[in-house]
Amino acid sequence: MKILVCISKTPDTTAKIAFTDNNTKFAEAGVQWIINPYDEWYSLVRAIELKEKDPSTIINLVTVGGADAEPIIRKALALGGDEAIRINAEPLESYQVASLIAEIARNGNYDLVLTGKETIDYNGGAVGGLLAEVLDLPYIANATNLQVNGSTATVKREIEGGEETIECPFPLVLSCQKGMAEARIPNMRGIMAARTKPLKVVDPSPVQTLTKFSEFQLPPAKQGVKLVSPDNVDELVRLLHEEARAI
Repeated sequence: MKILVCISKTPDTTAKIAFTDNNTKFAEAGVQWIINPYDEWYSLVRAIELKEKDPSTIINLVTVGGADAEPIIRKALALGGDEAIRINAEPLESYQVASLIAEIARNGNYDLVLTGKETIDYNGGAVGGLLAEVLDLPYIANATNLQVNGSTATVKREIEGGEETIECPFPLVLSCQKGMAEARIPNMRGIMAARTKPLKVVDPSPVQTLTKFSEFQLPPAKQGVKLVSPDNVDELVRLLHEEARAI
């Protein structure tokens, strides 16, 4: 089996969020970058588990980004990817990213393309579906379990009020969420091996972007806490009704 895992670079969850250029761009200065957790913990680790069961499995990684994305893709290689491809373009929006990855996926004849269900920065969750559409492949979103049975995938995902099981032949595109696999950390052997694993840089094909960000806004600052005496139930009810509008 040949698997392509899509890797994206996202700010660490502890990063301080700010915007520049009249609130039209994310301020990257001083931000620590990590692998998007949905890509790392679920998509990549599940691919590694499949390779452990079948050593003939090949895991390729792909990311869209500049040279500053290479430490992120190297970490993914340290976890267990075989080789990586960096598409040398700034990721601008979901359709552009999906189109660029689709060209790599099409040329590589992959059986399975894995993405995280979303990135933790913009929370768009659109790349997997767009990628499947561009490739004209079946797409299963928000998977929590994947089993491979010859040329067929058995996939489980949560739905409202229960769980859905789907069988689908390869090739297909799958987005992964919590439950797909357990998080891992690179060991020293993997870190050393990642230094010499192939990381290919390719130039992007021209892609027309369909959307753009016009403005970002931070959420309103948290208001101060109001303390109410346990004996003053009437005041608590008034605040919940008039200010919090919870009742």
